[in-house]
Amino acid sequence: MIHVLAAAERNIKNAVGRNNMNTVIAKVDPNNIDRNIINEAACILKNGGLVAFPTETVYGLGANGLNKDACKKIYEAKGRPSDNPLILHISDISQLSKLISEKNDISEKIIKKFWPGPLTLIFKKSEIVPNEVSGGLNTVAIRYPENPVAKALIDACGFPIAAPSANSSGKPSPTLAKHVYDDLLGKIDMIIDGGSTVFGLESTIIDVSEGKAVILRPGAITKEMLEEIIDNVGIDPSILKLSSDVKPKAPGMKYKHYSPNAEVILVKGDKNNVINYINKCIKEKSEENKSVGVMTVDENIILYNSQNVISLGKSEDFEEIGKNLFKALREFDYRNTDFVYSECFEEVGEGLAIMNRLKKSAGGKIINV
Repeated sequence: MIHVLAAAERNIKNAVGRNNMNTVIAKVDPNNIDRNIINEAACILKNGGLVAFPTETVYGLGANGLNKDACKKIYEAKGRPSDNPLILHISDISQLSKLISEKNDISEKIIKKFWPGPLTLIFKKSEIVPNEVSGGLNTVAIRYPENPVAKALIDACGFPIAAPSANSSGKPSPTLAKHVYDDLLGKIDMIIDGGSTVFGLESTIIDVSEGKAVILRPGAITKEMLEEIIDNVGIDPSILKLSSDVKPKAPGMKYKHYSPNAEVILVKGDKNNVINYINKCIKEKSEENKSVGVMTVDENIILYNSQNVISLGKSEDFEEIGKNLFKALREFDYRNTDFVYSECFEEVGEGLAIMNRLKKSAGGKIINV
């Protein structure tokens, strides 16, 4: 559990973690930001350190995005493959031009409609962007977050912050500072605790580098929303089917992700068949002295023969389900669960993003019943 001193005493403390680095933990109210804490975090980043901070999607692990040595520390702290690109975070549209070599009409329309917000765009990069950020590609992923803590930190730094999700590589992305603490205590310099994130799923990533819009990672900004302002929005095939052969242009395209310690199994089919199958598995695994968890929706929670059932929300509320998904996967770890069975969701709207994360969490394993 995260222990943060009350504001009346002191907002910052040090914690010594598994790697013996002193990790500063600071609690910040997004509606009343303590500029002293932000300035301390900016000082760490200016000196090549690592700071975890909240965005509206998930917590990010930040480094100076123009300092290749600082960016290497991100990969080391997370145990992240070096060909998996990072996202540069900016706090004003004016910062974009120095980082990219060209824009187009499609990117301008998307920026005007959805920035700041939970959306990342991929452009042809400029020469100042290190290869350590781009994964060796000629493109760069850029996001303009709307979270006030994130914006304040980027402003205080005066440079773009490179920040993937602040978790150990392959684990569920963090939606609470506690999740960052669990994964990275002692491996990074500071954690800014800004409370729970709003969306709970990482940003939508759209490649606009070739003059068209192609979704590389679905998120809260959906294909349907994009099609209200532009035509012919594409979807990368890796979203619908896992592949280990892809040279990733964006985070999360190639590797198994979002996995708790438990084995995750998706079950798809008629509602009654799904429930009967999962209940059968609960019985069989329990007889083997294995702990079984179930991810479901409010309407179905009482239909499972287990005490280890987590509802993600109402079946029609994809926003709520998306917000709770990673938190639920983390909770099963806290409960020492061996197997997690999950219902599937319709792949429309934000349901596409939810199923994308679930498929990667399960390594693509889906049982049709």
